[in-house]
Amino acid sequence: MSQLKNDLLLRTLRKEKVERPPVWMMRQAGRYLPDYLKLKAKYDFFTRVQTPELATAITLQPVDQVGVDAAIIFSDILVIPQAMGLEVLMEEGKGPSLPGTIKTQKDIDALITTGVEESLHYVTDALSLTKKELNGRVPLIGFAGAPWTILCYMVEGKGSKTWDKAKRFAYTETNMAHQLLQKITDITINYLKAQAKAGADVLQVFDSWAGCLSPGDFKTFAQPYLIQIADALQKEVPVILFPKGSWYALKDLSESSAAGLGIDWCVTPQYARELTGNKITLQGNFDPSRLLAPIPEIKKWVKEMIDGFGTQNYIANLGHGITPDVPVDHAKAFVEAVKEYGC
Repeated sequence: MSQLKNDLLLRTLRKEKVERPPVWMMRQAGRYLPDYLKLKAKYDFFTRVQTPELATAITLQPVDQVGVDAAIIFSDILVIPQAMGLEVLMEEGKGPSLPGTIKTQKDIDALITTGVEESLHYVTDALSLTKKELNGRVPLIGFAGAPWTILCYMVEGKGSKTWDKAKRFAYTETNMAHQLLQKITDITINYLKAQAKAGADVLQVFDSWAGCLSPGDFKTFAQPYLIQIADALQKEVPVILFPKGSWYALKDLSESSAAGLGIDWCVTPQYARELTGNKITLQGNFDPSRLLAPIPEIKKWVKEMIDGFGTQNYIANLGHGITPDVPVDHAKAFVEAVKEYGC
């Protein structure tokens, strides 16, 4: 395997001294890039995800065009419900939908939890191909959705602002909710181990809907499963946990075996450092909407953000995925501002 030419991300996750923070952006592969939109016009979403050559081409675009310090494989968190036997539809402009939701014990018993290496081989094939094409330029990030977030989709059947059905299920069918969370955790661990084996240098776990839970409910329905995943993978590759909106969990998670914690823009860098006692690398937390501002403003805000976190044990990133309406030169300005920091 080729030696990494740019290992800033890995050194930062190991808490080694770095010359500047590494930078990448969630959802950097796609949506806002003209070359991605050309492929989107030709192939439907799951064709793009399930064809290793297409997934690789999309993964490489931001490395080539925006200059980020890491690639993140082009895939989707909902490949796990698919591997567990549920149908997932992706309609343009509507987001995902799962026609057969989880309601009963019978539904949970019917879920498949084995053979993820075979059923999701297209992801590991894409990782291996991307690793080869990157040729050591930057590290490659693999990922999965967190158990609570996957449960939300499997019970709700579509996106939601409040996740009422998912929460009702957790509160009224608590035993079944924990069974479901454990099944998702088990298959996710095997899936992430397969990603590490295929060449992922770092793994990120996205708990996109953790923020709909109270601190107490997060401790019950999200945290134990995130910690299980981090524990199971710590000997393989560094793990970044990103429980969006759950700033209150930063102290507990900073004591886990995760190497990094992602945070959104609803918590200040200073408070996040205080909560974690600088024990863990932090990642974030630029509001993606700020990338729509004039470039001089973006550069000024990036400088303020890094001033807040400090240059060590810190990965510059957004507080959520980049939005489709961000101009490419604004994304580049964000990356350049990090690279120029302190020059």
